[in-house]
Amino acid sequence: MKKRHISFLLSTAGLVASCAAAASPDSAQRTHLVHPGESIQKAVDSAKAGDTVQVLPGTYHESVKVTTPGLTLRGKGTATVIKPAAKAADDCGKRGNGICVSGTKTKRLKGVTISDLKVTGFSHTGVISVATDDLTVQGVTAEKNAVWGLAEERSEHSTYRANAARNNGDAGIFLANTITAEQGAADAKGTLITGNRLESNRIGVTVRRLRNLTVTSNNVTGNCAGVFVVGDENKPKTGALTVRGNQVVKNNKYCAKTERLPFLQGSGIILTGVEKTDVTGNEVTGNSGTSPLSGGIMLFKSFVGATSDNNRVRDNSLQDNSPADLVNQESTKSGNTFARNSCRASSPTGLC
Repeated sequence: MKKRHISFLLSTAGLVASCAAAASPDSAQRTHLVHPGESIQKAVDSAKAGDTVQVLPGTYHESVKVTTPGLTLRGKGTATVIKPAAKAADDCGKRGNGICVSGTKTKRLKGVTISDLKVTGFSHTGVISVATDDLTVQGVTAEKNAVWGLAEERSEHSTYRANAARNNGDAGIFLANTITAEQGAADAKGTLITGNRLESNRIGVTVRRLRNLTVTSNNVTGNCAGVFVVGDENKPKTGALTVRGNQVVKNNKYCAKTERLPFLQGSGIILTGVEKTDVTGNEVTGNSGTSPLSGGIMLFKSFVGATSDNNRVRDNSLQDNSPADLVNQESTKSGNTFARNSCRASSPTGLC
């Protein structure tokens, strides 16, 4: 009996040793701490798939490029600040970006999370993501970047949650199929923009040439335009998406005209060149201006002749928007419907 007991103990010890070897430090997920004065990029470069790079409070003058799948880059809220370096060291910084999350033309980068930090003062974009899948950007403050606060292209299944984007030169959040090429709308495969505060940018949220995504429960205020969903003459058309339950209030900042658009002021939610989109349950209040794009919720006549068709504007609460709460510049034959909206003035009349 004693020999059998010793044999059992030896066998158990061997099993424990075997399990310990299988879960070696090389295969376990690790957390890499970055202290002020240290390089975030160095920690990111040394991390493996599934690791976390935890950046402690402080100001870090650098750009960071993430190419490792499953990586989490996390700060300690607005106490962790990323600003431009005096001299950019890599292509991310040389293009004026703070954090770049980069897949390739043939393979999307999967499962990256950027969270709980502040990115400010970059000459292009705070956080830009290209060719990603299942990206999460959460609790990030992006402010005073010259173009976009948070941006992405050629990406799928993204989540932008509980971020603050303010005082950026163009959109607080900008999502597109491609930034430069002229192509039909891409399937975003359920991308979600939710719970963000978008304030004092040129545009709060821009969705350009995409399908299958949701913009919901965001607070959009003090921009020149609140939410801008834009398509063009390419096929498939922008659409099959939802703008739901957002507070779009007093987006009355003035922004000068550009090559693409007239001056912006007082625009709540704008759809142009868009199809089969639900605009529902939004609170749109106090957006007032004299721009051709001013008003509460507008179907705007596209500059390139792309019609907006079969969109549904329903169950929204609109008040004190000027020149009107609801504006429809499309033909009555375009299949757009307006139902159960609480509002006082529309163009043409009869939409409230």
